This record gives sequence, C-alpha cells and structure tokens, in this order.
Amino acid sequence: MSQLVKPHGSNELKPLLLEGEALTEEQNRAQSLPSIRISSREVGDLIMMGIGGFTPLEGFMTHSDWQGVCDGYKMANGLFWPIPITLSTDRATAEDIKTGSEIALVNGETDEIMATMQVTEKYEIDKAHECMTVYKTTDIAHPGVKMVMEQGDINLAGPVKVLSQGDFASRFPDIYMTPAQTRALFEKKGWSTVAAFQTRNPMHRSHEYLTKIAIEICDGVLIHSLLGKLKPGDIPAEVRSAAIDALVNEYFVENTVVHAGYPLDMRYAGPREALLHALFRQNYGCSHLLVGRDHAGVGDYYGPFDAHHIFDEIPADALLTKPLKIDWTFWCYKCNGMASMRTCPHEGGDRLLLSGTKLRKALSEDEEVPAEFSRPEVLAILREYYAGIAKNERVEVELKGHSAK
Repeated sequence: MSQLVKPHGSNELKPLLLEGEALTEEQNRAQSLPSIRISSREVGDLIMMGIGGFTPLEGFMTHSDWQGVCDGYKMANGLFWPIPITLSTDRATAEDIKTGSEIALVNGETDEIMATMQVTEKYEIDKAHECMTVYKTTDIAHPGVKMVMEQGDINLAGPVKVLSQGDFASRFPDIYMTPAQTRALFEKKGWSTVAAFQTRNPMHRSHEYLTKIAIEICDGVLIHSLLGKLKPGDIPAEVRSAAIDALVNEYFVENTVVHAGYPLDMRYAGPREALLHALFRQNYGCSHLLVGRDHAGVGDYYGPFDAHHIFDEIPADALLTKPLKIDWTFWCYKCNGMASMRTCPHEGGDRLLLSGTKLRKALSEDEEVPAEFSRPEVLAILREYYAGIAKNERVEVELKGHSAK
C-alpha cells in the first residue's frame, strides 16, 4: 500500500485523458463537432485535468463553483479549491452553442484538438471581482489580471474528455512527468515524504539552500519546473531546465532529488497560487511544499510572506500537503555561508540578498555576478543564453539599419 499522500479529494488519481480505442474514436468524433479556440492558460489547465494533476476536477467550473472559489475557496460541492479553473469565449461564439451540446476545444496557437466538452452552463462573471479576490488587485499591469480581463465575456462549464497532452512530452522528454509517473518513481525510491520546490526561475544559491533544508526533513525533493508560459523577460523553460540539471548533478547527493516539469502557465497570483501549488503537488505525491519569500508573486502586489500566512487562514483539513515555511534567505559574509533571518544575527550590510529578478537584471546587463549568488555551472548556461539574446538584438538593429538606407 502506498505511503504517499492521497490525491486531493479522492483516494486515487482521476486523469481525464483518453487512451487506446476510446481516444481514437473520440478524436474522430471531435472532427465533426463545433469548435472553439482556447488560450494557452486554458490548454495548460486542460492538460492538468487530463493527466490527473487537477484531480478530482471533471471539467471547467460552473458559475456556482466560480463564485464559491473566489469568495470562500470552495466549489459548489464543498471541495477546497483556491483559484477558478474556467473556460471562456466571446459572446457571438457562445450564442451559437446550446446548453447540453458538445464542442471541441482547439489549441488557439497550434490548431490541435485538445478535448471534447459537454456544455452544461453558459454564464458571465464579474472579472474585476475575480481579480480582486484572486490577485488582490485590478491593475491591468499585473499579468494575471491582464489574462482575466482579456478573456472572453462568457464562461462555459462542463465535463471534458481530454485528447492530448500537447507537445510537452516531446519538448521536454527528460523532465515532463505526470502525477502517476512521479508517484511511481517516489515509491520506487522508497520515499514517503516528499517536498515540492516550485520554480519558474533557474535556481540560485538561495533556492539551493531551501531545497537542502527540505532534504534534511523529507525523504526527497521534487524540483518542479513550470513548463508553460511566463511573462516577458522570464527565462525560457529549456534554459532553466538545463541550469537546474547542472546544479543538481554537481551539488546534490544522488537519489535525493527528482527534477520534473508540469504544463501550466504562471498566473502570478501570489498567496492563492501557493495554495494551488500545494493542491496539485498533493496529486503528484508530495507531502510538503517549500514556501519561501514572495512565492508566485510579481512586482510589489503581495507582501513577502503573504503566501506563508494564507496557509494559516484555510481549514486545517483543506490540504494534506503542508507548507515548509522558510524565512528570507541570503549569503552572510560574516557567517561565511547561506543563512536566514532566523539563523543569522548580523546586520544588513553583511548580507547578499538573492533573487531571480536581481540575477536576470545582472545577466541581461552583462554585469558581474558574485560567486556567492549562483554556482558557476549555472551562470555559464545563463550567460550563454543572454549572449544569444544580445547577438540577436544586434542583428535586428543592423538589419533595420540596412533597410532604412
């Protein structure tokens, strides 16, 4: 019997991805159905339902679900859920869709049919209300708010049959894993307690320190890389994955870390997204989630430890996966090593504060990066990436110059 945490709201994973003959039949049937185009965020949510990452969801949320999740972290059936998982379209398209009918969901970027869906409800939402409850702001400069405000005016609810995982498995064959696969791997390793480390950035020394704290506490750590879309300026998944692999290979004890990827876009919802991260890591088999400073944040929209506090505001039984709350971490020159506010007695002038934002800025401006900030193997990969960007920018400038003559 498995010693791993049970999936969220269920005794077993509930993947919605069809296989074999059932898949072939549904793919053929989907060709004749009316279709709507869906966004990258919706594709990621759909794939997570397909692979069981969003167990026990059976489809996109109803108005009652949306309202309950926004206002009280609960779907209409009482299931804890922190962020609405919804599908939208424009008014004209929605008018042609009858409640009770079936439609095909098509990836708006690749034209691939991703799923079929029985539409059980059509409804409008107060987008500003969703933004205030989920993102704590209606500022359109916030990338998550922008995503919501630009989505279609009509939401469609209903169960789905998922037909594809997109191109994640082919693009990331070494790290893309489903919840069933991570659970099987953890069990093979004999792990029962696993801490997930959420990352959308390459790992600097602070991230390394956090994961090594978790290794002292748990059987192992899942370094879980987001493979979906990010905001402009963030480092692509391919580069980030190579940098993480270099770090793990050189600086971690063998058989203490699994590096895997998952197919969602970032929402940048700060505290609410921290809860979602814990929820689907439970489905991946993780007993804990590392929560550091400004988890899933962007800009100055959230306090540095709002994502710590939100776990104290939900019912104790809402999630089986629990947070490992880590204070602000940094390199201390007097301690001569990594430390946190809880362990270092020295003044601010003795500390080198580390962040992904600072690292990206230094690399993009070709500045010197202190050895205490990031490992040399990681920096080499990142410098090569930024050198490529600079070269491409120079070529574009030259081409524009020629065309102007």
